[in-house]
Amino acid sequence: MDNSGKEKEAAQLMADADKKVKSSGSLLGGMFGGGRHKVEEACEMYCRAANMFKIAKNWSGAGNAFCKAARLHMQLQNKHDCATSFIDAGNAYKKSDPNGKYCMIGNRGRFTIAAKHHISIAEVYESDLVDIEKAIAHYEQAADYYKGEESNSSANKCLLKVGAYCAQLEQYQKAIEIYEQVGANTMDNPLLKYSAKEYFFKAALCHFIVDELNAKIAVEKYEEMFPAFSDSRECKLLKKLLEAHEEQNSEAFTEAVKEFDSISRLDQWHTTLLLRIKKTIQGDEGDLK
Repeated sequence: MDNSGKEKEAAQLMADADKKVKSSGSLLGGMFGGGRHKVEEACEMYCRAANMFKIAKNWSGAGNAFCKAARLHMQLQNKHDCATSFIDAGNAYKKSDPNGKYCMIGNRGRFTIAAKHHISIAEVYESDLVDIEKAIAHYEQAADYYKGEESNSSANKCLLKVGAYCAQLEQYQKAIEIYEQVGANTMDNPLLKYSAKEYFFKAALCHFIVDELNAKIAVEKYEEMFPAFSDSRECKLLKKLLEAHEEQNSEAFTEAVKEFDSISRLDQWHTTLLLRIKKTIQGDEGDLK
């Protein structure tokens, strides 16, 4: 098969799609009436062009075409199609650079855009498609791109999403590593250090589910690393829970949780983990009431 013919056809489709986008008018105008129809047609043309580039094994061309389609899907509020096109673009770029030194959008300096796209994909997986493993993978990829730009605060936000999901999926070791890493990154920052105690608290809860002794050692380590943790309500709660667990006293465990919750409301994530810990007390009925 003469692939050059396919490439020419794909390039022509791309040019025609570009013209259609321009003729649709402003972004706002393009979303209503005839303008929207033109944008949808252009989107479909970019996808056809991408598939022609794939047949011709022009992976870079395919990646660029899928990216253009994804951006239009984003404008059209087609979340699922947007995510699919970005995934297709990423796969094409990987093939154009087998060593993996690629970026979905281009060169260093534009990693932030790539990170935002991965977050969009992750959000589709967590809300529309409910595939948490895939959401985790895309949040991790976004965190890597943000680190490439030294946007540590944005990277941490993505990592915290990963940590929360890993704990829910009982991947405790991975969750612990993330919470400890983010805690260590934030404890020396005057603006963020208040949050560090929360991350160490979460890491300690994950430790606790795995092993009571591990949790004790972890709490001591966090107090040494971050002295302000010792005076926090989170640390005091952990010590009460450890004592109750050691004594296999489910009532004392529940009372400590209730007391904490009456001042600082515990969310669903914390409640889930605390219930998992409480269930390891012999004869426990498995609730926090």
